[in-house]
Amino acid sequence: MTAMWRVGRSGTALLACALTAVLASPTASATPEGTATQTYGQAPVWDGCDRFVGSTAAIPTAQCGTVSVPVDYANPEGAQAQLAVIRIPASGDRIGVLMVNPGGPGASAVDTAAGMGAALADTEIGRRFDLVGFDPRGVGHSTPELRCRTDAEFDAYRREPNADYSQAGVAHIEAVYRDFAQKCADRVGVEFLANVGTAPTAQDMDVVRAALGENQINYLGFSYGSEIGAAYAEAFPDRIRAMVLDGAVDPSLDPIEENLRQLAGFQTAFDDYAADCAQSTDCPLGTDPTKFVDRYHQLIDPLVTQPAATSDPRGLSYQDAITGTVNALYTRQYWKFLTSGLLGLQRGTDPGDLLLLADDYLKRGPDGHYQNSQDAFYSIRCANSQFPTDPAVWVAADQRSREVAPFLSYGSFTGFAPRDVCALWPVQGTSAPRPAVSPGPGKVVVVSTTHDPATPYEGGVELARQLGASLITFDGTQHTVVFNGDACVDTAVVDFLVNGVQPPPGLRC
Repeated sequence: MTAMWRVGRSGTALLACALTAVLASPTASATPEGTATQTYGQAPVWDGCDRFVGSTAAIPTAQCGTVSVPVDYANPEGAQAQLAVIRIPASGDRIGVLMVNPGGPGASAVDTAAGMGAALADTEIGRRFDLVGFDPRGVGHSTPELRCRTDAEFDAYRREPNADYSQAGVAHIEAVYRDFAQKCADRVGVEFLANVGTAPTAQDMDVVRAALGENQINYLGFSYGSEIGAAYAEAFPDRIRAMVLDGAVDPSLDPIEENLRQLAGFQTAFDDYAADCAQSTDCPLGTDPTKFVDRYHQLIDPLVTQPAATSDPRGLSYQDAITGTVNALYTRQYWKFLTSGLLGLQRGTDPGDLLLLADDYLKRGPDGHYQNSQDAFYSIRCANSQFPTDPAVWVAADQRSREVAPFLSYGSFTGFAPRDVCALWPVQGTSAPRPAVSPGPGKVVVVSTTHDPATPYEGGVELARQLGASLITFDGTQHTVVFNGDACVDTAVVDFLVNGVQPPPGLRC
């Protein structure tokens, strides 16, 4: 089976053929200010942003800098990481800072804040808040970089179908995973890999807060960014003025159960796409809802043994076809490209739109160079959660996944399945699933989308209950919604962030 992970819409996701679990929120250990004087006593050295985001024409007041944090907070005088930070000052009557994180894990908050700063410049958010993004340790523009593979090695990985679940096929898949894990250990270092989880990131966020000279922060976390927010809320509840978590999950679920719910969410989104596609007479999946999944497999399964020719000499591999499909299911705006790619497979023409969708998902540029978001994703995910090593657990998970997400299941259940790459990782996560802890009444609003494929609706409902938070429900098929053009959602979020006004009970947009 193929696995997902969740991201904010500005982020990307990496598919693997073992279950990819959604992370459970860990406990962040609060270090009182003064414990590490060098860490908490610093201030960013502001400079231009060209080195991070290129042109700043749309955000001319933007400032960029770095903040130093210990790789291991238990050894504050040891090795340091440099966190990239961007701040776009408020243009009007300032309330404070609004920190944003797009999720992933592995997506750049610096890039996201730059984009949001341009888009929200003439809005109440741009006028009232300094918009701030910091790239978590190892991510984006921060250093050292979580990069395990060369561009050529990543291209080679994408050519692996990882679909053969015979005993020999599973052994091969696990060998591919072990090779990747070893590359991470060799190139990043075990000490750094052991310290890139959500707990140290929440601690880093407080160091950035202090460096900015703020007593409290406002926070907008998308997708995995909601887990950073929940961890921060538990560790530093008094440091929060207002927090919005969009595309959230239930942190009390174990990684396998959470991933199975995510897979079911992608199946729902696939069904929504197929039903929409079927309104056209030339839909590559036909018009019979009972045949959508079968027609999809008829188109993509042959790629396991023979990639399809594309105008790009790489061709379209099976893994890229799945990746491209999943990318399209994050937003209705991409559905037309999924249809175009599937029509190319059906007609024997160029299915290149699926390859472009996969490249977009995996952050491969036109020059063939990858951002490090995929390596960062695995590194952070594996550092966070405890993954069982018993092969029987993954066989059972594979059997269940075929029931909840048949469009992603290749072939038939064999009684064999590869363990997740995190079960083979050189460092083991230490956190365990448990409910989130409220930072106090009125501080948090959760936004959840009914047919969100990557972070299913029920997870947001549960997180809101655990936090005692207000819940905004958005009816739609997409991943995250805040500041994405829905006036109902955005009005309620802005009123909360600016004025502290809670959304109406049961608000549905």
